[in-house]
Amino acid sequence: MRVAPKTIFRGDAPKRFSARLTMLDEMDVKILRILQVDCTRPVAEIGKEVGLSTTPCWRRIQKVEEEGVIKRRVAVLDPNRINARVNVFVSIRTSSHSHEWLRRFSEVVQEFPEVVEFYRMSGEVDYLLRVVVPDIAAYDAFYKRLISKIEIRDVSSAFAMEQIKYTTEMPLDYMIVEKDGSTYAGAGI
Repeated sequence: MRVAPKTIFRGDAPKRFSARLTMLDEMDVKILRILQVDCTRPVAEIGKEVGLSTTPCWRRIQKVEEEGVIKRRVAVLDPNRINARVNVFVSIRTSSHSHEWLRRFSEVVQEFPEVVEFYRMSGEVDYLLRVVVPDIAAYDAFYKRLISKIEIRDVSSAFAMEQIKYTTEMPLDYMIVEKDGSTYAGAGI
């Protein structure tokens, strides 16, 4: 029978976040590392790699899916093959900081498939978008459509010259529980 490990943090994470974390043990983390690289691998193959038979491995995968650790399974596309090779980081500053403006801005941004990431920021910039387009002309068309839909005080765009690192794999070391119950195992797993 499996004993549920404690939910853990690396460092001094605020207590208010503890309710959102899922309890994972070393085996769960090993499975998640494999799935982050290739979620199409057969469960039997994953189980063999981590030292479990198929059924217990499948149960662990189902558990992390049910708990929302795995949000969805997707195909990661090559942007060069689909003509979306230009990454533009768009910094937006606004004069309006009302809830209504944010709601409206969020709705507008959702209309643009070119926007693949959207963040509310601290500091000098209010919002940051990552936009993928085929070329500068396509970005200019995107920009004109965006500013026609909502008032923005300042827009600054930075074009990525080269992508040096890109991954969809999340770091999992922050969730590892040692067998003795200590809170962090390090990066050796």
